[in-house]
Amino acid sequence: MSDVLVLNADAQPLSYLPLSAVGWREAFQQVWLDKCSVLEYYDDWVVSSPSQQFQVPAVIMLKEYFRRRSNPRFSKLNCHLRDLYSCQYCNIQLPHKELTLDHVLPRSHGGKTKWTNIVTACKSCNVAKGNRLTPLPFVTPYAPDYYELVEKRKLFEFNIRHQSWSDYLPAK
Repeated sequence: MSDVLVLNADAQPLSYLPLSAVGWREAFQQVWLDKCSVLEYYDDWVVSSPSQQFQVPAVIMLKEYFRRRSNPRFSKLNCHLRDLYSCQYCNIQLPHKELTLDHVLPRSHGGKTKWTNIVTACKSCNVAKGNRLTPLPFVTPYAPDYYELVEKRKLFEFNIRHQSWSDYLPAK
């Protein structure tokens, strides 16, 4: 469970892919090591040691700027996000759990699992295509950059664990 939002030194989430959040224990450790500052606390969440009580942070901000990678890693979730959770064969938008990844050039024909050969597909279209070379997807697969995926991620809701998180996340 990730209960503490982590912001970069520029007050933006450290990552949107996935949203940068850590457990309260890790947040305490980062605060103790003086690597971050606490911006918000949970009002109703306190942890106790034998001699003290501590409020649990809700939002922390790193003291040093952490440079983001411009090339996101290939993953199922990032591929679905690039394709806006839409089947690239029937153009229907579906939840993440109902989508699959399809090799445009099937593995049986030498296709590789990489950004430029994988598209999001619904289960029925993926089964119908099988290991054939057709149909072709609506959009040719490509390797997106980090900032494109972030902009697409902002189109969807975030799992907000504390009301103060909404001050640091884009409004939908």
